Amino acid sequence: MARTLAHPASTGNHLRLGAFVAAGALLAGCSTIGTGSDDDGASEDGATTGEGGGTVVLVTHDSFALSEDVIADFESSSGLTLETQAPGDGGALVNQLILTKDSPLGDVVFGIDTTFASRAIEEGVLDPYTSPNAGPDVEALAVDDEGYLSAVDVGDVCLNIDHEWFAEEGLEEPTSLTDLTDPAYVDLVVTTNPATSSPGLAFLLATVAEFGEDGWEQYWADLSANGLKVVSGWSDAYYVDFSGPSSEGDRPIALSYASSPPYEVGEGAEEAPTGAMLDTCFRQVEYAGVLAGAANPEGAQQVIDWLLSPEVQADIPENMYVYPADSSIELPESWERFAPLPEDPYTLDPAVITENREAWIQAWTDTVIG
Repeated sequence: MARTLAHPASTGNHLRLGAFVAAGALLAGCSTIGTGSDDDGASEDGATTGEGGGTVVLVTHDSFALSEDVIADFESSSGLTLETQAPGDGGALVNQLILTKDSPLGDVVFGIDTTFASRAIEEGVLDPYTSPNAGPDVEALAVDDEGYLSAVDVGDVCLNIDHEWFAEEGLEEPTSLTDLTDPAYVDLVVTTNPATSSPGLAFLLATVAEFGEDGWEQYWADLSANGLKVVSGWSDAYYVDFSGPSSEGDRPIALSYASSPPYEVGEGAEEAPTGAMLDTCFRQVEYAGVLAGAANPEGAQQVIDWLLSPEVQADIPENMYVYPADSSIELPESWERFAPLPEDPYTLDPAVITENREAWIQAWTDTVIG
């Protein structure tokens, strides 16, 4: 994923939306966040060895972002130096964790999402840990009973619609997946390839959940016949082909996120020019976990406690542009107005996703790409 994209309607980088632009190559990186000492608890080769201090390495995707003050407070209170490594998007992240599990890349991971959670657990790359900060919302989003992964944030993948385009054309807006196969909406939809895009995979899973094993392939055949456009990544779909205010295209229905519309709202505007089709959303949850074989497992546990703390949960929306797992956290005002979470998003059992992911992607490719 080519991740950090400036969103014209936001005050900063729309990191989380850019986070899901999949790339074919792994993006390897390493950075030290903060000013803590690297000496405490480190061996001659740089590995962390001590308890309750030294360096803790967070393996994540490269859209991980929190306020500098929040990170500095964590380092100050814990005595740890937080270092990050970013080997790629959610899929690449899990693949790298599996490939390196005999010599782990770090101590703790953040960014394993719903579509790869079961695989990470099955491959033995994680050690169980239940944080004292894991409240009922985190528990409700758990993917297993052993505590291998703790839910940190929620990001619903949804089709976004350009309200202004439909108003100007005098065309009634579609509201459901089935509506999109109606000839009235020919050549209006752009989505992303599930083989190269995390939101594309989430949208594929939404159709599997809606139409079942016997119907989802026919749905995609019908959608394709109705002029569907498929691109490789989110940035092309949203910034190139979508007709929204910050985009350059002519297609008024594009795959994005439930949290996208606030970033299209001009200063002082009472209404958002775009909106999420809430009946098309698939719920993606991002998780954190202690890596098996971690050099600093105590530090890893402290990082998970921190990610679930009210301070970090409140910092997530405006830095990573997803919803905190803790539903009691107050959201930015614009999110309350323009980015409501769907009440009944599509979901699938992570184990079912793991079992069928590759076969579904191949079947989708055969149906849509040919």
